Amino acid sequence: MGMIVRARETSSGPARACLWRPARRRFGSGAAVIALLAALTAAHHEALAADATGAASQDESVMLLARIQDAARTLDYSGVFTYQQGEFIQSSRVTHVIDGTGERERLEVLDGQPREYLRHNDEVQCLIPEKKTVLLERRRGDRFPGLLLGDPAALTAHYDIRAEDKLHRVAGRECQLVRIEPRDDRRYGYKLCADTRTHLLLKAQTLSTDRGVVEQVAFTSLRLGADVQPALLKTEWSTRDWTVIEPDLKTVDLAAKGWRIPAPPGFDIKMQVARLMGKREAVSQLVLTDGLAAISVFIEPYNNAHQSEQPRGLVRSGPINVYGTRIADFWVVFLGEVPPATLQQLAEATEYVPLAAPQ
Repeated sequence: MGMIVRARETSSGPARACLWRPARRRFGSGAAVIALLAALTAAHHEALAADATGAASQDESVMLLARIQDAARTLDYSGVFTYQQGEFIQSSRVTHVIDGTGERERLEVLDGQPREYLRHNDEVQCLIPEKKTVLLERRRGDRFPGLLLGDPAALTAHYDIRAEDKLHRVAGRECQLVRIEPRDDRRYGYKLCADTRTHLLLKAQTLSTDRGVVEQVAFTSLRLGADVQPALLKTEWSTRDWTVIEPDLKTVDLAAKGWRIPAPPGFDIKMQVARLMGKREAVSQLVLTDGLAAISVFIEPYNNAHQSEQPRGLVRSGPINVYGTRIADFWVVFLGEVPPATLQQLAEATEYVPLAAPQ
């Protein structure tokens, strides 16, 4: 593999090219702000009837969510799945194998420009053939068929979770339906279908507050266990002379820098980092999650480009909502897989309190 350099890319560079979000994230007409956020991130129903079975059913459903997450991490599987948001449809092939070193995964995007993602545990290589570039990343564990960012038991404080007895079929396999209904209007709902034999997630839908499907992802073909060949993990691209880019990240404490960002109820801080991007000054990123949904807050010094290139207020694209605003001398963007009002409330409550100069 080629020389490693620190990532200092523009929004049209490898970081944007490596954006991949099948199970929850694809951007449409968000213009410059969405292009920028794409570079920064590698970094986001039907009403429940009364359930006579009560807490026992809820507990069993939570256990099923844990099994779904465990299956995504511990099983050998290979298959093709499709992601759909509005008129946009994209197919990808995933191969996941457990060996003596942990998890290994290869994901190939089958439509549009060639893209591959080679994962070993939490380390990911994004291959961009037309640029002969490899972008090194760390990736969280909620990518399809993974799901959760935290303890599933903690979700019950803000979601009603119910597994149904009636079986469905996806990719020729029987699956059990699980409904995840938010207890408030600050988050979306989800409808899942998990394989009855292995608990692997076969299909997931994100549901808006008016019960519409805003995006969905589902396997169309699937092999499990001994039918999966480890040789499928090997890429066909030769990356010997390619440039390898490693993002330049450092941990920060935004509260200590004067930022007051009140997390919505149930959301906790997952990560705080500063990133270098192109010729811009470092961009700080705060990630909040309730264990299922996630919100990112991006902060950078304000300049004239933000006035002319990036839209203020709300930009919507499927389940992703983006809210950009100026706070003091900073441009702040709130991005999340949550309803628009949640982001707007968070943006309006966020404050910057300059630190007192030392005496």
